[in-house]
Amino acid sequence: MITSKEKIHQELKSIFAELFELDPQNVTLQAKLYEDLDLDSIDAVDLIVYLQGKTDKQFKPEEFKSVKTVSDIVDIIHQELSNK
Repeated sequence: MITSKEKIHQELKSIFAELFELDPQNVTLQAKLYEDLDLDSIDAVDLIVYLQGKTDKQFKPEEFKSVKTVSDIVDIIHQELSNK
């Protein structure tokens, strides 16, 4: 199941709203996770765990160490789903 980056982004907006009570309009591709969306490292772990359950994929923590923006997350998920 290869999903477009746009669909992944739309899904992430819902996830961020559900998990972190963020306004989906603020979850832009350019939004910085820590500065703009005010997430912390525990939120990042929660997000990884949630995404693993949602995609049935195991994400390596190293993959998320360099993540800075919503776009970075979209790219990681897209790449992982494309490697099926």
